[in-house]
Amino acid sequence: MAEKNYLDLKSEVWDTKKCSGCGACIAVCPADALSFAEGEMIVSPRSNGYCKQATDGVPCGACYAVCPRTVDQPNDTVGTYLEMLMAKASFEIPHRHSGGAVTAILSDALDSGLIDAVVTVTEDPWTLRPSSAVITKSDVLIREAGSRYSWWVPLLAALKDAAITRKYTKIAVIGVPCAVQAASRIRASDNDLLRPYAKAIRLVIGLFCTETFDYAGLVHGKLEKKYAIAPHDIKKLDVKGKLDILKQDNTHISVPLADLDDTIRQGCRICTDFSSLGADISAGAVGSPAGYTTLVIRTPTGKGFVDNAVRNKKLIIEKGVDITAIEKLATTKIRKNAKK
Repeated sequence: MAEKNYLDLKSEVWDTKKCSGCGACIAVCPADALSFAEGEMIVSPRSNGYCKQATDGVPCGACYAVCPRTVDQPNDTVGTYLEMLMAKASFEIPHRHSGGAVTAILSDALDSGLIDAVVTVTEDPWTLRPSSAVITKSDVLIREAGSRYSWWVPLLAALKDAAITRKYTKIAVIGVPCAVQAASRIRASDNDLLRPYAKAIRLVIGLFCTETFDYAGLVHGKLEKKYAIAPHDIKKLDVKGKLDILKQDNTHISVPLADLDDTIRQGCRICTDFSSLGADISAGAVGSPAGYTTLVIRTPTGKGFVDNAVRNKKLIIEKGVDITAIEKLATTKIRKNAKK
């Protein structure tokens, strides 16, 4: 049976508004035919109309094979893991989120040569507009640290730049659950076109996530107009059952998620994965006290990176994670989105 191609992806995922916007299909398309347009509340990628398989009959199917929305969503809260820890960076990270543990692990891995690139999200410091990026230096990673994953961005689109254009061979990917699901599909696929990507991905760190927000809809449509908060007023955003905004003057404003419903990406409404079940390491603030990051170490690979950061005195770890808090939010997400 012929591999499914972008026309199948379009009819099954894009046209039904199930697209997560992870950017994986854009990265792996060998014809560079897929992209995201600029604009507000973009539902899915666009195609220039050319497909190696659909147009020329050349076997491909890469875009369909990586999509996290062509398979059933998971129905688990925390999933399987080797160890669960509270952790924090042992050094100063100016814009750290929670304990800065993820930055500590990745900066140590870069300095140790365990990885040579990180596919992540950066943002403009004035407008907060996010973009996917490839970072190769630990000092840059530390400088860019912070919680930017509340915004939607096609993170994995940068994977092509990292693995194919710049030919990095030890890449770490850090992203929300849909990106983790796509990275897992890349790693597990027997599609020949995906092997260079699978071989290059050394580590996947997944973040706890309830949903992501459209940048323009949230910043310009809600925060500026309704709450009189300009992008340059925002110091940090955090989503834990509500949108918590830390302003530059260190005052807090909490916005109910119900008030932001129309800024949530449509594809988030069917996601049931809160804790990034397919990652090597899952991370988030839930389950640990202020100043710490919860780390769910799922694979021997993930444990190796954590152990290395501890051994190099970049990461401080402790026991005592409140797993019940994680399960509660994960269960809420499943119940909210499972039947959509």
